[in-house]
Amino acid sequence: MKERARAAFRTTDGLDLAADRYGRPGRGSILMAHGGGQTRHSWAKTATVLADRGWQVVALDLRGHGDSDWSTTGSYAIERFAADLVEVAKTMGDRPALIGASLGGLAGLYAEAELAPGSFNSITLVDIVPGMDLDGAARVIEFMSANVTEGFGSLDEAADIIAAYLPHRPRPSDQSGLAKNLRKGADGRYRWHWDPGVVAGMQSGKSLHDAEAFRARMPGLKLPVHLIRGRLSELVTLEAAESFVDQLPNAQFTDVAGASHMVAGDRNDAFLSAVVEFLERIDPRLSDIKA
Repeated sequence: MKERARAAFRTTDGLDLAADRYGRPGRGSILMAHGGGQTRHSWAKTATVLADRGWQVVALDLRGHGDSDWSTTGSYAIERFAADLVEVAKTMGDRPALIGASLGGLAGLYAEAELAPGSFNSITLVDIVPGMDLDGAARVIEFMSANVTEGFGSLDEAADIIAAYLPHRPRPSDQSGLAKNLRKGADGRYRWHWDPGVVAGMQSGKSLHDAEAFRARMPGLKLPVHLIRGRLSELVTLEAAESFVDQLPNAQFTDVAGASHMVAGDRNDAFLSAVVEFLERIDPRLSDIKA
């Protein structure tokens, strides 16, 4: 396993974003942006494997998530998340490959299509496309809103909520991973490790973007794009995935069986295989590096 170190980035509007940096520079870089309600720790296994294969990886806590600052002004529009990714990418020495799940992927796509084209060397989108299923998005927001204020009396109580939402996934016996997504307050209760204002932004539509405007810009994206969908996805239909990829001049599509919206968590083996194959195909310098 390659070394991991803490990193921090200051945004132009004054927030400090936390990150973990894996590996050493020299063979390209990767920026990883998690989904709404997650933290950088959701990428730990993936980042470790990619670092072992020669990349330097930065796994970022998005604003309002994990150990990154919360916005006191509720600045959680998709444009702001996108601007953060552009700012971090500029510090990485070269154009990084972006791997973005859900909110992180949507922000990266917005950055490349509308805000700052040329920010990334490639984009891997994890179960997100413009024009996501709105009913599915509503279910995700409903889950994220559960107990957001009152919290949970124990880790097991939080695990019960997750198990009910993800019945296809075996419930882990070890709750240490879950603990990284929760904060224990002074009252002894556990609450999600992100700002409730992020959910408020999603509910108001501030964290989303007009699908038609996005789709109109897609043919102009020349960089390699890889869409990885969970076949059980509640957000991305097969029709929407195929339509999105068909619009792009340099795209590929992987449909992961047995995975829902949380692709990396449901089928990390298949997810990792798809990620590595894509990145090594577009950067053949790394194809002979052994794990």
